[in-house]
Amino acid sequence: QVQLVESGGGLVQAGGSLRLSCAASGSILTVNRMGWYRQAPGNQRELVATSSGGITNYADSVKGRFTISRDNAKRTVYLQMNSLKPEDTAVYYCNAVITRLNGELNNYWGQGTQVTVSS
Repeated sequence: QVQLVESGGGLVQAGGSLRLSCAASGSILTVNRMGWYRQAPGNQRELVATSSGGITNYADSVKGRFTISRDNAKRTVYLQMNSLKPEDTAVYYCNAVITRLNGELNNYWGQGTQVTVSS
C-alpha cells in the first residue's frame, strides 16, 4: 500500500501564510509527479501546483504567491502559501504519481486538509 499524509492546514487571516506538507510512504519504488489540488464548496477540484522532474507548474490564480517544493529523500512535497486571500479557502489535496515496488504506476490522493482564510 501507499499512503499520502498531509499536514499544515488551518485558519489564517487574509495576507497571512501557511505551509502544507505531504509525505508519501509505503511500497514505493519511485515518486514521480507530486502536486497540490484544491476544492472549494460547490466547485470542482482544481490544480494548484505540480512538480515533476524539477519542473513546476502553477495555476494562474496562485502564481507569485504560492511555492511548491520537494524533498525527494523524504518523499515529501510542500506548498508554501503567502499573501493568502479569502478565495484561497478550500480543502487542499496532495496528489502523487507513484511507481510501486511491484512495478505498478498509480495515482494517489491524500485525505485533504482544510485551509480557511478569513477577511
